[in-house]
Amino acid sequence: MSDWSLNILYISFDVYILRVFFGMQLQGSIIAPSRVGDWKWSNNDREAWIRFYNINGLVIGGRGVIDGHGAPWWSCNSNGGCDRPSALSIIGCPNLKLVGLTSKNSPKNHLSINGCNGAFISGLRILAPGDSPNTDGIDISASSHMVIQNSNIETGDDCIAINSGSSFINITGVICGPGHGISVGSLGKNRAHATVEEVHVRNCTFVKTQNGVRIKTWKGGSGYARKITFEDIILQNAQNPVIITQQYVDLHSDGSNSPINKKTYDGSSSAVALSDITYKNVRGTSDTEDAIQLICDKNVGCTNIVLERIHIIPSNGGKTHSTCQNAHGKFSSSMPSVPCLV
Repeated sequence: MSDWSLNILYISFDVYILRVFFGMQLQGSIIAPSRVGDWKWSNNDREAWIRFYNINGLVIGGRGVIDGHGAPWWSCNSNGGCDRPSALSIIGCPNLKLVGLTSKNSPKNHLSINGCNGAFISGLRILAPGDSPNTDGIDISASSHMVIQNSNIETGDDCIAINSGSSFINITGVICGPGHGISVGSLGKNRAHATVEEVHVRNCTFVKTQNGVRIKTWKGGSGYARKITFEDIILQNAQNPVIITQQYVDLHSDGSNSPINKKTYDGSSSAVALSDITYKNVRGTSDTEDAIQLICDKNVGCTNIVLERIHIIPSNGGKTHSTCQNAHGKFSSSMPSVPCLV
């Protein structure tokens, strides 16, 4: 018989400063309060529940669970009544290592990584219902030389989102779904200048996702996203398997509840430039006829898009097809064919 007994440790909401700290090994569960009103904050910073800041060589590992008890927050959000925190935020931690954890039911995004160069992330499980709002799996900003591998992500939003200031991001062996796929962006919101380059997504599987591999930039933004590769991708009933939206508009960004056609934009002369984007060996099934959508700005456009060995068939009969606007590049061995790519 084990000498271990179950103990529950209640930690008050506060800031703890440790003299020497290199990491955390989590073997049990960290469980958030079950009611929104029971959350207490030591200051007005409510962006994150758990935060690590400015630690070189931070290691977070173990087989434990971070349980955000997100359901009451999701209801509160739908009524416009609360600002939701991320479950785990890591800021300014070079040479980060994050291995083996499970994060579930975050109030908002599960893992936010900002300003962390040289990160290694492996073996994560991220879980939330497919209809939970804004529960991104991993959000990356202003980080470079990062590896994300061998992880399962099920969320109500992007499984992984790569945001401005990020470069040399390598993602491999990720199973995504439900969720909104793996996305570069969104970039350029509120006319911001954004940059992303050298993103490589390989050997990833998308199961019943809203999107597969996606690039989205806001109308009116500036900057660039370039040298992006999606390779050896498997799709299982994805709604929008391959999609670029260079003039992205969020569904309710105008403050209304009316749908906004993702293919329409106002023709602004400013846009985040998209170039050197490669899709190679992308195969599987689509739940919609629009298997390939390359919707680019009429002034800036998308350049040097390459599609090779694409095989996307309908999940329930019918035919798949491609749609392009102002997209330039070439394709070979593609089903559906992409004659609109010029």
